[in-house]
Formats: sequence, structure tokens, C-alpha cells
Amino acid sequence: HFPLTFRKLAGCTLFITGASRGIGKAIALKAAKDGANIVIAAKTAEPHPTLPGTIYTAAEEIEAAGGKALPCIVNVREEQQIINAVEKAVKTFGGIDILVNNASAISLTGTLETTTKKVNLMMDVNVRGTYLTSKACLPHLRKSKNPHILNLSPPMNLNPMWFKNHCAYTISKYGMSMCVLGMAEEFRGEVAVNALWPKTAIHTAAMDMLGGAGIEKQCRKTDILADAAYCILTKPKTFTGNFIIDEVLLREEGVKDFDVYAIAPGKRRLLKVRSAQEEKKLSRSQQEGADAAKAKTESAAAMPSGPVAETFRVIQGAVTEEYVRRTQGVFQFELSGDGGGTWYIDLKTKGGSAGFGKPPVTADVVMSMSSADFVKMFTGKLKPTLAFMTGRLRIKGNMALAIKLEKMLSQLNSKL
Repeated sequence: HFPLTFRKLAGCTLFITGASRGIGKAIALKAAKDGANIVIAAKTAEPHPTLPGTIYTAAEEIEAAGGKALPCIVNVREEQQIINAVEKAVKTFGGIDILVNNASAISLTGTLETTTKKVNLMMDVNVRGTYLTSKACLPHLRKSKNPHILNLSPPMNLNPMWFKNHCAYTISKYGMSMCVLGMAEEFRGEVAVNALWPKTAIHTAAMDMLGGAGIEKQCRKTDILADAAYCILTKPKTFTGNFIIDEVLLREEGVKDFDVYAIAPGKRRLLKVRSAQEEKKLSRSQQEGADAAKAKTESAAAMPSGPVAETFRVIQGAVTEEYVRRTQGVFQFELSGDGGGTWYIDLKTKGGSAGFGKPPVTADVVMSMSSADFVKMFTGKLKPTLAFMTGRLRIKGNMALAIKLEKMLSQLNSKL
């Protein structure tokens, strides 16, 4: 433990929304190690059937880490609950120094697939909740020596690709970013207001719901955001109006090893080993010499499970009447890179089929991605949801059918 003088957040009071789990809790625990006071403003008071943690279990962890915790039941959609929690925080700890707007709702769906209920939820929690919580905390923040507001929201990029697949979600998250833009200027010199966003997907319970089992291997731990947040919140209040990407900031601060944040560190090495084994098999079946040498020099990224054509051969063999009956969709793939071009899976026409070229009938869904990612997706090494969220997979057409294909993939993985 550092001597007390080095514990930069000792005695500071942080009001964190959505702090019962995930990123909010990780930021809380990092501050708690300094001896900070944490107001856990979250809505889970009773254990949730599928999500871990309540405001009370988070409070226990925060106290164990060296902080003081004040669990408050706050659904940021309810202004009175926010106001009550802020009053309670000020009564308990004497003020508020830092606000972290972390509570967020997500639905990565197209315009026609997003229910009104989900639209309302995302706008209410992400934009309105952030705005109202900031409004309630600001009078107290202005009295602090080094006040900060930190919103977990992305840099605003008006490229349509960030909107077209999940318009409502992007609008709601950019709404949080616009709060940063406006309030940083409005309270310049008084309160620092910044945004923080991850470079790669972060593994949380919400991510598991979106991506299903196994997704964590492609994600980073919440620690990377907690470390970046700590970095921002310990800067002077003159550091304001910034849109920060976790990795970029930490590199500037001298962090070199990002493997420590990986859920599956050294994944690249694993791939190399695997492809070397596969290449041994290859070289046996091919003529020795030139081919073997070529196979060895294939980069680790070249997917060991063989190219696109082989994948389609397996899919063709796996297509059953049952899949066709259940799916009723035609999928076209526009693949870039080795073995790329236009491919299709027809799960609508009697018997079904898969292969190279345009589908026999118009496609319901067109997916564009690299051929390497395509092979990873069909061998269970890349979750479609994650590929989609990170912009590696682009989907045009019927989103519900795309989700059906994802379900079929998980059943196919055993064969591939």
C-alpha cells in the first residue's frame, strides 16, 4: 500500500450509477483501494435471476477493498430516486467530488426490430438519466476542490456506419457524449467533464447476454477501464472536454503490456501453435518441399481450419430439411480477402443449398466481412454479435433472420 499521501482519491466521494456490477463496480473498487467513499447508485437491490451482484454485495466488496460504501436504490429513469440518493450522499459524506455516469441500456437492433419499449429504455437511461444525474450532482460538484464528471460514452463519429446497424442505441450513447460536449464548456474552470470508451469489447454480464458463452475470450477485463478512469479522475479539473479511449490514454501514461487486461492472454501464441499442427497435417498430404515451406510461412492469422470453400462444403453437407423449415431465409456473404467473393446459404428453397456465387433467389440478408473472420465465425472462434459490434461484420436486410443464422451456427460448430 502507498503511504496515505499517494492515495489520490482518499476521502473523495464518488457517485457511480450502475455500480452494482461490471464497469461501474470495477471503477468503484479501484477508487475504494485509495480509501474513497462510494455511492452505489444502482437499481439491483434483490438478486437478479441472471445477472450477478446487488448494491449490497457491491457495498461489501467496496468496504473490503478499503473504501466506504453507501448503497442507494436508484433507477436513473426516476428523477426523485436520483435526487434522494444525492441528498443521502451529501448527508453521509459531506459532499460529492466525482460523478461517474455508467448506467446504460443496450439493444443492438435495427430500426424496425427495436421495440418502442427498448427505444424508451435506451433514451431514458442513457441520455435522460445521464443528464438528470449530472444536473442533480452539479451544485455539489461545484463546491469540491477537484470535481469531475465522467460519462462512459463514445467519441462522436458521424460516419453512418456507427448508426446504420443500431440507430437508437448510437443516438442514446451519443446523447451522453453530447452532455460531455455541452457541460464541459458550460462548467469550464469549475468542473471537469470527460468521456471514456473502450478500444475493445469489455467482458461484463451484459456482454455475456449479448454474445453468449465463450465471448469473454475476445474481450478485455473491466480493469482496463477502471485504470483509465482512475487516471482521468486524478487529473486536475482543467483536464476537461476530452473523449478518451482507454488504451490510448494508458499508452500515454506509460503502460506497455496490455496482455494483462486480456481475458485470454497470449491468444496469438495459441493460434500459431494450432496452425503449426494443422500445417504439419497439410504438408503430409501435399507434396513435400515447396508446399510445406509455403504452409509454414502462412501467417498465424491464416485460419487453420482451412479456407472458405472448405467451410461451405461442410455447410452444404450439414444443411437439412429441418434447418430449411426452421430458418426460411437466404443469406449472401460478401467476403474480402483470400477465397473471398460472393457466397450464399439458401435455407428457404426446398432441400437448401450453399456455395459460391449469387444465391438462386434474392437474399434476405447480406453479410459483409473478411474471409478470415467468416471462417472464424463458422468455427465458433468469433461470435457474430461481437464481430457486428466491433464493425468487423456488416449486416444488411432482415436482422431477425441474421439472429436465426447465429443460432444455427452454434449447432453447426460441432461439425466444423
